[in-house]
Amino acid sequence: MHKIHWFRRLAGWSLLIAGLAGALPALGMPANGQVGTLKFERHGDHGHAVILIPGLEGGPWVWKDTIAQLEKNHVVYAVTLAGFDGMPAPARKTGLMDQADASLLALIEQQHIDKPVLVGHSLGGTLSLRFAGEHASLIAGAVAVDGLPVFPGMDRVDATQRQAIAERAGAQMAAMTPAQFQAAALGYMQNVGVIDPKLAEHYAPLNARSDVAASAAYAAEDMAADHRPLLKQANVPILEISPYYAPDFSKPPLQLSEAQKAAYYKGLLANAPQAKVVSIAPARHFVMLDQPVKFQQVLGDFLKEL
Repeated sequence: MHKIHWFRRLAGWSLLIAGLAGALPALGMPANGQVGTLKFERHGDHGHAVILIPGLEGGPWVWKDTIAQLEKNHVVYAVTLAGFDGMPAPARKTGLMDQADASLLALIEQQHIDKPVLVGHSLGGTLSLRFAGEHASLIAGAVAVDGLPVFPGMDRVDATQRQAIAERAGAQMAAMTPAQFQAAALGYMQNVGVIDPKLAEHYAPLNARSDVAASAAYAAEDMAADHRPLLKQANVPILEISPYYAPDFSKPPLQLSEAQKAAYYKGLLANAPQAKVVSIAPARHFVMLDQPVKFQQVLGDFLKEL
């Protein structure tokens, strides 16, 4: 009888431990893993799922404030693409966007994520729009944060010209030394990424810890692609966030008002049945870093509408 008593107690503890282990993600502790070429972190324990996809050379650090806000009422998956933010480059060096797309699909299926909202920045936004065109039935909506179905300006040239331009740009980037890559990351963040020079100095080294060759390959694929035809099948709510910083658009060759830039973005999304564009100013490309409060308000309003 004594042995039976202890056996039952041990069995009870085993069930309790197993139950707690299974409940850890639900209790708000991040669950980490990898699916295909994506690494993911899970945050939050209830609510509609949101998948956050960073842009070129980005990682979960891009979404730090966003995660802190969203995890209160959402289950959040923050992903990193292979080759970015210190993650090893993918073994297969071509078709990186195809691999990312397939891995995103596998993440949703393997983690049993019910109709998530995709939120992507830059290249991640392009991936979100592409995915919405291919798998609209699997998601509730998509948000592209300064990410477009075709690279800005590339809508004015044909596919052959886009490919040639993309190959040249990719080759130049791939030839950079580590020092040149770091300098380019700083220059980009100072002049395109964010308004505050201190933010640029802080975040540039995080961009620069990505793999040079992988970054070049992703960039070239992004520049060569045109996903506008796919948007005809993207029958889900789509939000495009257009950052605007007046000094960047006050002189040739750009010279666009805030309304004109938003209208240009709207035109690139014309094939999407339920797309809308919201402008946030003053902000540069990393709008979630320049204007975290405004960004979270716009994103939160979109999620509530769903």
